[in-house]
Amino acid sequence: MSRYRTLNKSTAKRGKVLILVSPSGGGKSTMTKRLLRDFPLIRFSVSATTRKPREGEIDGVNYHFLSEEDFMERVRDGQFLEWEEVYNGIRYGTLREDVEHQLEKGYFVLLDVDVLGALNVCDELGNQVMSIFLMPPSLDVLKDRLVRRGTETQTSLEQRLARAEKEISLAEKFDHIVVNDDLEVAYSEMKSIVSTFISIE
Repeated sequence: MSRYRTLNKSTAKRGKVLILVSPSGGGKSTMTKRLLRDFPLIRFSVSATTRKPREGEIDGVNYHFLSEEDFMERVRDGQFLEWEEVYNGIRYGTLREDVEHQLEKGYFVLLDVDVLGALNVCDELGNQVMSIFLMPPSLDVLKDRLVRRGTETQTSLEQRLARAEKEISLAEKFDHIVVNDDLEVAYSEMKSIVSTFISIE
C-alpha cells in the first residue's frame, strides 16, 4: 500500500514551499506553466517588482507592480519573505502575506525567484522548502536563448550572462539540479521530483 495520499482540502494540513530557480533564460517560465497545469495543489506566488509592466502583463497576475517608494516601505515593514535588487536598480521580492495565505490553505506554493532570494527563503523556512535549480546545458546555449528572446540590449545581455555564471556556481546549494537540455526529458525529471515532494504522509 502506498504511504502517500492526496491532500483533501477539507482536512488540509499546512502546505510547503517549492522553489524553482535558474539563470534568466533558463526555462523557468515554461516549467512553471507545466507544473501549474499538472499539479492542482500548487499555487504560484506572484512576485512584486519595481520594473514597468511589459506589453500584455497584468498587475496582480504576472507581477505586483510597485513604485520604488511603495516597495521600500514594504521592505522596512518586513512584508517581504525575500527581496533583491537585480538589474539596473530594479527590485524583485516575494510578499510574505501572499505565501502564508496559500500555505494556511494547505497548498504548495511555487516560488519563481532569483537564486540569492531562493537561498534566503531556504535559510528562513528550512524543512518547509524543497528547491530545484534548473541548469542550462552551457552558457553558450543560454546566450543563444536570450538572444532569440529578443528582449535584451547588448548591455543587458552581458549583465545577465555574468550573473548567470555566478548563479550556476551556487547550484550545488539546492536540493535538486535538473539540466534543461531536452525540454521533455527535463520536465519529466522535474515532474517526478515534485510528485514526491507534494505527496503527504
